[in-house]
Amino acid sequence: MAKRVLIVGGGSAGWITAAYLARMLSVDLPGGVALTLVESPEIGPIGVGEGTFPSILKTLGRIGLHEDVLFQQADATFKQGVRFVNWARGDDHYYHLFQPAKTPEGLDLLPYWLLGEAGNVPWSAVANVQSRTVEMHKAPKRLSKDGDARSLAYAYHFNAVVFAEVLKQHAIGMGVKHVADKVLSVQLSEDGAIDRVLTEKNGAMTADLYIDCSGFSALLIGKALGVPFSSCRHQLFVDRAVVVQQPYPDPRGPIRSCTYSTASRAGWIWDIGLRDRQGIGYVYSSNHCSDEEAVRTLQDYLGPAASQGEPRYIRFETGYRKLQWRKNCVAIGLSAGFMEPLEATGIGLVESAALLLAALFPWDGPYEPAAQQFNEKMSGRYANVADFIKLHYCLSQRRDSAFWTDNCDRQSIPDSLQARIESWRYRVPDFVDIDYGQDTFIEGNWRQVLYGMGFRTDLSARRGAYRHSQFAQEAFRNIERQAAQAMKILPSHRELVEEICGRGAGVVPRNSVAEGYV
Repeated sequence: MAKRVLIVGGGSAGWITAAYLARMLSVDLPGGVALTLVESPEIGPIGVGEGTFPSILKTLGRIGLHEDVLFQQADATFKQGVRFVNWARGDDHYYHLFQPAKTPEGLDLLPYWLLGEAGNVPWSAVANVQSRTVEMHKAPKRLSKDGDARSLAYAYHFNAVVFAEVLKQHAIGMGVKHVADKVLSVQLSEDGAIDRVLTEKNGAMTADLYIDCSGFSALLIGKALGVPFSSCRHQLFVDRAVVVQQPYPDPRGPIRSCTYSTASRAGWIWDIGLRDRQGIGYVYSSNHCSDEEAVRTLQDYLGPAASQGEPRYIRFETGYRKLQWRKNCVAIGLSAGFMEPLEATGIGLVESAALLLAALFPWDGPYEPAAQQFNEKMSGRYANVADFIKLHYCLSQRRDSAFWTDNCDRQSIPDSLQARIESWRYRVPDFVDIDYGQDTFIEGNWRQVLYGMGFRTDLSARRGAYRHSQFAQEAFRNIERQAAQAMKILPSHRELVEEICGRGAGVVPRNSVAEGYV
């Protein structure tokens, strides 16, 4: 039975977990759980990424935090997807967008696009209207006078350090006890479980269940319990980042509403637009590029506007622990694993783990059944994310450096991903390829990257089965008309951000679909 829970470590992982459990486990109510978070005031958050996935909206709803707070306090902007530049050939771009493809009257339009019924245009341009909104720096929704929000799918960019502080204050208000103290050591009981955590000022802290959110140091799951870390370095080569913050040349200029990911000779550069600045970083492989070369690459990208400040270096290893719940300890966040930030999965994996822990929480009985299910689902989720990220690299036609040649070597492509790709040579990705209990990315996500990278599925043998060509052609024309209407309806991204930041906290928008343009 777990009645006392101790979270070790703060940051986004610790405080998202704390807020989830506080809301779902009735913290500080009769019959609820006593929840404490201890974090060292000397250790700041890593803050590798400032992007999120659309699941963040459900998370905010579950923990009762209104999105306006992120705009008003955490420098947030809207994220409608990712623009991948120079990934396929070195002179190209495509989008991975959040809005699901249109299915008029249940008809899947992708096969008709593959058969040429939409002309020679990218799939993202005809799947729905969102590629047009991001190209024109439009917001994903508009706010009416009553606060109703009509919306395309979106997530957020934000200041990750401030976001963690917003979560902290929110969770404390929900009844989470906060202790600012340094963890000195962890003591184990005779059966190998955690017995107590020893702190500098508060002495021994005990609990029934311990949650390790201590980041890369993995104080509990790694150092104390010795659970091994499984590296993905053999398939995902990047292991370092050099990061800068850049003010806008025009503080009133457009704000991009998607992440830009620009491929380079030894990695890729992220470019994220916040309200008042850009966060830019070069993620690279130290086996293919020196730190000095990385800085020069980043400076070349920034051009004359390059910041005079010192760049910040971050070292990491992509991988995860296959056992993330051991005995009475659960690892969430960087202590459990790290996927390179190409698709901004860091916070999403924390959300999945926190939600799963709340569902499997051991109110009574042994921990082992819950731990087994948690480990199966979370290790599967990390493995599937790794496959999805590798898809971006292994389909590239670039051969201008060893980095890209090595990424396309079949020995670096997991068997699971090779099997997926082979099956899609003659059929499109579909629901049969997805395990919704373990997949962060579903068929629509795989489709956008697959076909954005130039992959072709040969449907010629089944062409006769696609009998609705005229209907599909009209559907594509209708999407184009909807896109034109969206350009008239939607405000600019900056206009909506400024409106949200300036309006009263009492206005609570409700997300709904605007049939006129979604």
